[in-house]
Amino acid sequence: MNPYVLTILLSSLGLGTVLTFASSHWLLAWMGLEINTLAIIPIMAQQHHPRAIEATTKYFLTQATAAAMILFASTTNAWLVGEWEIHQLSHPLATTTAMLALALKLGLAPVHFWLPEVLQGLELTTGLILSTWQKLAPFALMIQVAPTINSSLLIAMGLLSTLVGGWGGLNQTQLRKILAYSSIAHLGWMVLILQYAPSLTLLSLFLYIIMTSSAFLTLKTNNSLTINTLATSWTKSPTLAALTALVLLSLGGLPPLSGFMPKWLILQELTKQELPLSATLAAMTALLSLYFYLRLCYAMTLTIYPNTLAATTPWRLNFTFITLPLSIVTILALGLLPLTPAVTAMLTL
Repeated sequence: MNPYVLTILLSSLGLGTVLTFASSHWLLAWMGLEINTLAIIPIMAQQHHPRAIEATTKYFLTQATAAAMILFASTTNAWLVGEWEIHQLSHPLATTTAMLALALKLGLAPVHFWLPEVLQGLELTTGLILSTWQKLAPFALMIQVAPTINSSLLIAMGLLSTLVGGWGGLNQTQLRKILAYSSIAHLGWMVLILQYAPSLTLLSLFLYIIMTSSAFLTLKTNNSLTINTLATSWTKSPTLAALTALVLLSLGGLPPLSGFMPKWLILQELTKQELPLSATLAAMTALLSLYFYLRLCYAMTLTIYPNTLAATTPWRLNFTFITLPLSIVTILALGLLPLTPAVTAMLTL
């Protein structure tokens, strides 16, 4: 793609998200979401491959449907209540429709079916943008409308997302589909605690973006798209392969890695809110996600030395344009758990 065109598209991508962040009116927020969607579509279709075109078409139709639902919900609320402000979304019909539309934009269960198929057809860099940056604007709107939404609906969607995210990734061999189901599960944890501790939801989103960025960048450096190619990554760079395994375990929420922090704090908050059943179900569904991450790590450890030749194996990465961001997000994805007391103190302020 022409660098000037790519610069315009990436600038539009940032503009759409910032516009949604800054808006208090539903029409402006909807406009930001539309700019966001229209900017990423050419980036998704730049490969000129049938799978990429199919993924782009599915994404466009899904996002257009969600945007139309948001416009319908805001117009309905303005008709019935007389308010266009995002914080004034109060009618039950409008709040439920807006919540379902935002869930469709994010890929939350039960409207998650597009996300694994779309992510499978994309290149890893575009998939990284779709899994991280594209979730910021809808999540900002969801945090603003969450106080007016029925808590039972949020808890049901959160638990269903954690279950679908764990169950759907069990029989997958494509790494992009596994990361898509991982995204669904992590979003379920965030929605589960959204009404009770929004700051904890933002912390979970921040750590999810760090861990997902690290996972996508390590897979891109390894050039791994399936479990088979991931299993032979030790021959390329044992250090990077070991980091990939640790990042995957961090995504699964295994202590003492960073991914354990949000799950720990969310379970603690759910217990404080007298929701022990929801906390128990969420913890049990987290075991499903952890299982398929452990399966990936097991597939990688089957091919370590002495099955590979240590004398001919490169131990140092060649410097590329993604080496620096890869190292930064990987360090953060693995080593933030000791900061948990400080984070807890900040959340209680």
